[in-house]
Amino acid sequence: MDVPAGYSANAATPGGSAPTPSRGPKKLGKKASRPANPQMFTDIPQSQPIPSQQGGYYNPAQQAPPGSYYGTPQPAAPMPQFPGQQYMADPMANMAMQYGGTLADQGKEYMQQNLEKYVSASKVKYYFAVDTSYVGRKLGLLVFPFTHSNWSVAFNQDEPVAPRYDVNAPDLYIPMMGLITFVLASAVALGLHGRFTPETIGMVTSSALGYLLLEILVILFVMYILAVQTSLTYLDWCAYCGYKYFGMVLALIAGVYINRMTYYCILIYTGVALVFFLVRFK
Repeated sequence: MDVPAGYSANAATPGGSAPTPSRGPKKLGKKASRPANPQMFTDIPQSQPIPSQQGGYYNPAQQAPPGSYYGTPQPAAPMPQFPGQQYMADPMANMAMQYGGTLADQGKEYMQQNLEKYVSASKVKYYFAVDTSYVGRKLGLLVFPFTHSNWSVAFNQDEPVAPRYDVNAPDLYIPMMGLITFVLASAVALGLHGRFTPETIGMVTSSALGYLLLEILVILFVMYILAVQTSLTYLDWCAYCGYKYFGMVLALIAGVYINRMTYYCILIYTGVALVFFLVRFK
């Protein structure tokens, strides 16, 4: 007996019951419904263990290597206590520093040996061996030289005594301070007239030193032409030619705070006094 499609052959029973349709292949499971807002990634805290496929749990904070995203940050390297400390441990840097120090010492020694031939440090120190009493008496002598009687320089065993012990001894302290004061007073005078610029200080200093050098060269040239013999050194001439700055400072201050006529009067008087001082000097 032919069995219609969809019915099993053993479905008919002798009692005449109707055959039952077959259920067909059995399905494996029920299809899950998709959520309305699917989440792409699951937020898992860093400290929460993650189940692994092999069994057990995986904790990123415990198994991550140091320095990674989950690892504990390592302490930073100690900073150098002073700049250049990292180079102190380098043997090549230490060798270079030693070599540079040796070259500097050799250059310093070479300069001292050759400089002593032209300028002796002990001689230069002699011209700055002054004190407050000497400076006051010497300035009074430059302003009022007409009342001074003894013009000879004192000697001690063929060497002149230090300026602090003899007012007639030349020094370089007063000329140097006079030059510095003259430059500053000139800057103040130009500033009061609205003509001061930062370049003024350099120009005035250069001019003053240039005229001083020219004056010394002219004196030495005239003495050479006239065959004048003297025991004065070039440092002595620098001292005597530099005394004029004190009178120039007095005249400049008087011209700024009084009037121009006073400036010329003081300038002429201090010039005459300086000439008298240089002529009477023995």
